[in-house]
Amino acid sequence: MSHTIDCQGKTTREINTLLRQAIAAGHKEVRVLNTEARHNLGVALLQPVHVVFDGSVGYYCGGMMDGASVEVKGSAGWGTGESMMGGSIVIAGNAGSGLAASIRGGTVVVKGDAAARAGVSMKGGTLLIGGNCGSMAGFMMQKGAIVICGNVADAVADSMYEGTVYVAGQVANLGHDAVYADVSDDDKTFLDQLLATYKVPCAGTFRKIVSGRKLWNFDKKDLEVWKAAL
Repeated sequence: MSHTIDCQGKTTREINTLLRQAIAAGHKEVRVLNTEARHNLGVALLQPVHVVFDGSVGYYCGGMMDGASVEVKGSAGWGTGESMMGGSIVIAGNAGSGLAASIRGGTVVVKGDAAARAGVSMKGGTLLIGGNCGSMAGFMMQKGAIVICGNVADAVADSMYEGTVYVAGQVANLGHDAVYADVSDDDKTFLDQLLATYKVPCAGTFRKIVSGRKLWNFDKKDLEVWKAAL
C-alpha cells in the first residue's frame, strides 16, 4: 500500500521534507496529491522509490535524481529531470522547455509534446517524446538517445558531438553538423523495445540523425561551419 502526501496548504519545502521522511521510513511507493503545478517537487531523489505526482507539476521536477521512478499524472514545466543520473520519469501530458537537459543516465518519457531544447547537452540516458518537439532538440548533445514519435522543429541535433536522435515525423531542418544515417537492425530493436516498455504508440518510420563530426576538431577549411555554429 502506498504512502500518501497531500500538498494542499503546504509549501514546496514542506512537501519535499515529507517525501524524504516517507522514503527514510521505508515506503517504496509514495503518492503526492493536489500538486497544483508546484515547482521543484521530487528534486534529488537518490533512493529506488516509486513516486506518483497525481496532477501537473511545475519546473524542475525530478531534477538531479538518481534511481527513483517518478510518474507525473499531468503535464510538467521546464527543466523536468535536469541533470538526472539514473531512474525514470514518465509524464502523461506535455512538457516544457529543457526537458531532460544534461541527463547522464536513466529514461525520461513524455507521452504528449515537448517544448524547445529537449535533451540539450545530454550526456547519456534516453529521452522518449510521444508527440511533437520544439526547436533545438539535442543541442550540443554528447551521448544518449532522443526518440521523437511526432514532428520536430528547427535545428534538431545542432552542434551535437555524439549521441543519436530518431524522428518518426517531419523534420523542419537539421542543425549545424547534423546528418542522417542508416537505421540498423539494432536501432529497430532498441526502438521497438523502448516503445513497448512505455506503451507509446508510433505510426511513423524513424529516421536516424547523428553528428557529422566536422565540429569535433577545428580545421580552417571548415571555418564557415564553425562561424555558423557559433
